[in-house]
Amino acid sequence: QVQLVESGGGLVQAGGSLRLSCAASGRTFSSYAMGWFRQAPGKEREFVAAIAWSGGTRYYADSVKGRFTISRDNAKNTVNLQMNSLKPEDTAVYYCAAGVSRAAVISGTGDYWGQGTQVTVSS
Repeated sequence: QVQLVESGGGLVQAGGSLRLSCAASGRTFSSYAMGWFRQAPGKEREFVAAIAWSGGTRYYADSVKGRFTISRDNAKNTVNLQMNSLKPEDTAVYYCAAGVSRAAVISGTGDYWGQGTQVTVSS
């Protein structure tokens, strides 16, 4: 079992930055691929970024490439999402996810999900 708790959301002006964190419980955190998703009001949940269990391979949605960076610290059981140059269209609830494979995480079929943290970007 893995429990995920997101933090770091908030209100920021366009062009600003936020750093989201996801704290995971469970001894097997380092064996899971991790990812971030987001869901804006009235829209479907969408993939944002993913990172392999080793941290060596990272994947990004085209909409966030060059602006967002995903990282993980297996010693601290955390995965982070550094978000720079934020745009109003980045406004959404951001969710952390864990899966046994990066394919599962990227496809949105991960095994574990957090409760989400709100990010609001004002214009």
